[in-house]
Amino acid sequence: MQFSNKTIWITGATSGIGKAVALEISKFNARLILSGRNKLALMEVADTCKKNGSSVLTVPFDLGDEQSVAAAVSEVADQKIDCLYHFGGISQRSFVQDTPLSVDRRIFEVNFFGTVALTKAVLPLMIKNGGGHMAVTSSIVGKFGFPYRSAYSASKHALHGFFESLRAENKKNNIRVSILIPGRIKTNISMHALNNQGQPHGKMDEGQDKGMTSEQAAKIICRKLVREKKEILVGGVDLILVYIRRYIPCLYYFLSSKIKPL
Repeated sequence: MQFSNKTIWITGATSGIGKAVALEISKFNARLILSGRNKLALMEVADTCKKNGSSVLTVPFDLGDEQSVAAAVSEVADQKIDCLYHFGGISQRSFVQDTPLSVDRRIFEVNFFGTVALTKAVLPLMIKNGGGHMAVTSSIVGKFGFPYRSAYSASKHALHGFFESLRAENKKNNIRVSILIPGRIKTNISMHALNNQGQPHGKMDEGQDKGMTSEQAAKIICRKLVREKKEILVGGVDLILVYIRRYIPCLYYFLSSKIKPL
């Protein structure tokens, strides 16, 4: 699969990895549909993508609002969408015992239900057009639990289960699925993460500040999206925890109890 002349819908395109992937793909003469909540930021990304040689349609919407998701899909229903790449989402910085259920629900509304709602709306269109490629952004904490990330981690675990099921059900329909698993990438995700009051955390995590840049991550992700890899891990030495959890679980349990949450 190549990006050239493909219609590719990218959510979370206003910042972080989503923005970086949109800018990277725009170099390959693609037809981009870009979405996010911040209309001004979305237009700025779109302008750069156009300068890079791709056509762009901006469709701002809120993943946490089901009606907003439905309106966005109706706006592009006449397009032949070849790829749907999910990068929209929100993180968390709070302990389980301090977090009200309303905050857990908000994180799931955005990360899981919003993503699923968009996927379910686009899936029949892809099947009708002969197939397509979907990618969803999980996290290394979609592979294991992590302090201060309970609902965030749970929402990412849920995405793994949903999209692996979708892949298995729709192989006959030529629907291919990639699950992106970033480690520490230097973005503003910790700044916007919800605390136990449902407010932005407002701080850059020390480990994240030292992470791979979103531009570096985007290049790796795009190379593997072209190959339609089923799982795409991207990050630094932090990715070793995925393998420790898989092959040496007793060591993982020890380390996870020692990890500083911030």
